[in-house]
Amino acid sequence: MKTYQDLLEVGENEQKRMDFVKSVINWHTTTDLYKTAQIAEDYFCKKNRTILEYQKFLTKFTGEIVPDVYSANYKLASNFYGRFTTQLVQYLLGNGISFEEESTKEKLGDDFEKKVMKATKNALIGAVCFGYWNLDHLEVFPVTEFAPLVDEDTGKIRAGVRFWQLEASKPLRAVFYEEDGFTEYRWENGKGFIINDKRPYVLNIKYTENGGEEIAEGENYNSFPIIPLWCDDTHQSTIVGLRENIDAYDLIKSGFCNTIDEASIVYWTLNNAGGMDDVDLSQFLRRIKELHGAFTDDNVTAEPHSINPPIEGREKLLDRIRADLYEDAMALDVKNIADGAVTATQIKAAYEPINSKADDLEYQVTEFIEKILAIVGIDDTPTYTRSKIVNTQEEIETVIASAQYLNDEYIAKKILELLGDADKTEEVLSGLVEDRLLNYDRATTAETTGLETESGVQEA
Repeated sequence: MKTYQDLLEVGENEQKRMDFVKSVINWHTTTDLYKTAQIAEDYFCKKNRTILEYQKFLTKFTGEIVPDVYSANYKLASNFYGRFTTQLVQYLLGNGISFEEESTKEKLGDDFEKKVMKATKNALIGAVCFGYWNLDHLEVFPVTEFAPLVDEDTGKIRAGVRFWQLEASKPLRAVFYEEDGFTEYRWENGKGFIINDKRPYVLNIKYTENGGEEIAEGENYNSFPIIPLWCDDTHQSTIVGLRENIDAYDLIKSGFCNTIDEASIVYWTLNNAGGMDDVDLSQFLRRIKELHGAFTDDNVTAEPHSINPPIEGREKLLDRIRADLYEDAMALDVKNIADGAVTATQIKAAYEPINSKADDLEYQVTEFIEKILAIVGIDDTPTYTRSKIVNTQEEIETVIASAQYLNDEYIAKKILELLGDADKTEEVLSGLVEDRLLNYDRATTAETTGLETESGVQEA
């Protein structure tokens, strides 16, 4: 394991520091954290490793085991993990991030919300993701691209290496981030080079008389500008505990397809063919499928038999695994809501698991954003509006039924949110104010007119 104290022991020798950075990269790529993150990334992209690497084998008469290239071998990869991850991120952050001060978003940059969503997604996949505040915008480093150096005494990240390489034949690039600046390196053909010497994070540039530019001085932040965003307190990828169920689902589904595909649900018995091994039998079945006929040796007979595949049992098992996956992932299964008309209470109950999951994630995201705000020098607190399916008619009826206890502004705002027209809230509220003023003017005019008439009658 590499820590910040290991860096202190290296000293300021440039060659030793460059070798140390390379050793940090080598160490990080061997950790369980890095390897699990790579597996989770594959599953997120529907490259489920277990099913894609699954290979059937046959045993020859001599005992030799060879790959089965004769029978069907479907490899159907499901998208459960990508769906669970995307659903949770969109549920919490799909409606953006709100702040108390309007100026906060301007200071954080136009793409801040998108970067936080990207960081959150990568944190769920890799257990942790790192956010780097680069002067006026946020940059995101997945754990597969960044190796942190933790202080052994405090547990805080005090340095780290971001690295990338397009492929093995291409140069390895790295940026070494420290509290007092960062250095850029490159390795090619076994040799390392310093591309840019260490420089501060913030450079102050002044213009010369002839229109040129030169760096006047530099400065650093009041703390290390790279902040970790963990997915939860377990500090492990959300693929942990789900992968086995996903693999079971993929293997059963693929095997089901193999069963239906092979020989149109017909199996053969060969009499007087004791000298044939698994490979010979596979070749015989392949010839039957391709030519619908095959030659046999003398005294060898072939008899076809029809079978009914166990469809019902496998379908029930797939449904059971699917339900277990949603339960373990604490995800929302919209199929349960879409199957029929449901009440607002039933919808709320269906949301409880993902609400609990989102509550835990929201704590991590808020802590991450608040640390970014502290670096920027902003005193504010983020809030979120979660995306939910609702029984609109029932919700509106509930609001109207409570109208006598609520003011008009709240009622209008709530109904517009339920109708998906929240952006028209100010327009409607301004219309309510104008209507009130108009009604007030009419009432005042009517009252004044009435007084005048009454006064005239009395005088008469």
